Amino acid sequence: MRDMLSNKQVVHLGNLSLSGTTPAASSWVDVKGFDACTLVLVNNTVTDAGTVDGFTATMQHGDDSTAAGAAAVVAADSVDGNISVQVTADAADDAIGGGLGYKGSKRYVRFNVVGTTGTNADVSVMAILNKPHRAETTFKGTAVAAT
Repeated sequence: MRDMLSNKQVVHLGNLSLSGTTPAASSWVDVKGFDACTLVLVNNTVTDAGTVDGFTATMQHGDDSTAAGAAAVVAADSVDGNISVQVTADAADDAIGGGLGYKGSKRYVRFNVVGTTGTNADVSVMAILNKPHRAETTFKGTAVAAT
């Protein structure tokens, strides 16, 4: 089908302020009813990526939307075996940090971002859901807050 607008849903999972090694988790995206999900990390402002390794966004999934139910996605549940996106450059402002594809069986997916000493950044997380099980979907989706 040539109409990609009716075959995908885009969900803003939040803006995260990163400070040092304090973890910051996005909201969840509910993948129920879709066959494909991509999480995208967008760098808004990177004042300091941090020492050595910068900051890393790791994909998490769960059967429910509780923070306690979050588990790291294993390589077999990602599209190409990658489960994290890493940003190491202070000059990575206003750019896509990276994206990951999810193919696991859990209902909810999100990013958990952890920096290193000195990390100071603001990032956004987006989810793109494709291939709805049934008829057309709405383009704009709604995030699910962790409980």
